Amino acid sequence: MIKELTKAEEQVMQILWKLEKAFVNDILEKMSDPKPAYNTVSTIIRILEKKGFVDHDAFGKTHRYFPLVSKRDYTKAYLKTFLSNYFGNSFQEMVSFFAKEDKMSLADLEELMNEVGKDLETEKPDDHV
Repeated sequence: MIKELTKAEEQVMQILWKLEKAFVNDILEKMSDPKPAYNTVSTIIRILEKKGFVDHDAFGKTHRYFPLVSKRDYTKAYLKTFLSNYFGNSFQEMVSFFAKEDKMSLADLEELMNEVGKDLETEKPDDHV
């Protein structure tokens, strides 16, 4: 089971997923202002390493980090938890909620269903969780 990330950890992971491999300075460079201190980012990376999200290659005293958990796998786990916590594991209830909140038209809902249908047709059997 994939653990949930804090807001700060997720921010670092989003950058690391984009960069694929990065030193702390590379991650810091991509963060928006006001940027956190180097030590803060370094600490977050070490926490992510302990949680099993990140590993590193050592180059002397410096480390280049890379994700062990893909963005897709984290997103899938996060959404399953979200669906369970807020919509009783009902995808239909979630879609209904957002359709009402966003005032989606019938045409928008039909387009959404067509996209989901295409995805389901092309999905490989081992993609199911």
